[in-house]
Amino acid sequence: MLLSNTTIATIAPDGGYGLIDDGAIAISGERIVWAGHLEDLPEEHAARRRTDLGGRLTTPGLIDCHSHVVHGGNRAREFEMRLQGASYEEIARAGGGIVSTVQATRSMPHEALAGAALPRIDALIGEGATHIEIKSGYGLDRETELAMLRAARRIGDLRPVRISTSFLGAHAVPPEFAGRPDAYIDEVCIPALRAAHAEGLVDAVDGFCEGIAFTPAQIERVFRVAAELGLPVKLHAEQLSHTGGTALAARHGALSADHVEYATPDDAARLAAAGSVAVLLPGAFYTLHENRKPPVEAFRAHRVPMALATDCNPGTSPMTSLLLAMNMGCTLFGLTPEEALAGVTRHAARALGLADSGFIASGARADLAVWSVGHPAELSYRMGFNPLYSRIFGGRA
Repeated sequence: MLLSNTTIATIAPDGGYGLIDDGAIAISGERIVWAGHLEDLPEEHAARRRTDLGGRLTTPGLIDCHSHVVHGGNRAREFEMRLQGASYEEIARAGGGIVSTVQATRSMPHEALAGAALPRIDALIGEGATHIEIKSGYGLDRETELAMLRAARRIGDLRPVRISTSFLGAHAVPPEFAGRPDAYIDEVCIPALRAAHAEGLVDAVDGFCEGIAFTPAQIERVFRVAAELGLPVKLHAEQLSHTGGTALAARHGALSADHVEYATPDDAARLAAAGSVAVLLPGAFYTLHENRKPPVEAFRAHRVPMALATDCNPGTSPMTSLLLAMNMGCTLFGLTPEEALAGVTRHAARALGLADSGFIASGARADLAVWSVGHPAELSYRMGFNPLYSRIFGGRA
């Protein structure tokens, strides 16, 4: 097909919009084969079936590079508790938090987990998402971790969306291993990772490095196995305190360090040297009433790519809107609308190790979102409003 009469936000390598007015995009199969000003259209593409987009904006399809969208149950009661003054750590240490979701998730087979996730997936797709990362981490035993990853893969069959999976066995210590985190890592987490990899269920390995979860030394044992298996790593780091997780992520060449509210300028320099992305998650910041913001200026100074994601999860970020994540990234963290859009396209793709997504150019995947807006800043500006006109996935409308 040939998309014409559109303003194209190509998303330049430097994070700018890369706007092309009166643009056109030629698509063959699942790939973009040309993009530019319509007046410069090569003759070889002129005969393609043309779709007039009426002057609308076209961007790359949005990418949610950090989600926990597969899970059982909900934690609305904990939402009430936080409003009554309980902290995230207090709820977790009292048996709530991640562990309460573990109980609900363990009771569901993978087909039921996939089905329960579909309304959340549909909400993301309905706002232009074409690629979603899904983590395990609510099983904390071998079989449920595998069931979560199977459910994530199944979603890719049930909906027109690409799925990346992250093994997050090192998410929390389950009740049966209370006080024995090292035994859990050795007896459950690492064997489950090996089993999931053998089944082809893992695209990356994640962990939660925090005082209420695992130490850098414990996470590093998991990362060594990931390296042995040839899997990239990413890390929940410096969300609630500074434990050295960002330095660990950089040392292992992580795809990304996520949350990073307590990261320092030195951490930013380490991420830059490692080529890692800082994934900012304003939904959790908002829900937890946090006041420590990620060091955005340090990331800018060191040219660390900043991605944005929903962190969709039942406890700390029950959010299924990348458009809202963009608005929050601007209003809460001080990102520009240009940075926000790059954060859910080009930089989100990089956080997942995707070389062919998140931008519009010849050779990129034809995953696109068409918006009824006049300027890309509108995507970050509005709240509770979805201007999506159409979505193109793998070259198909």
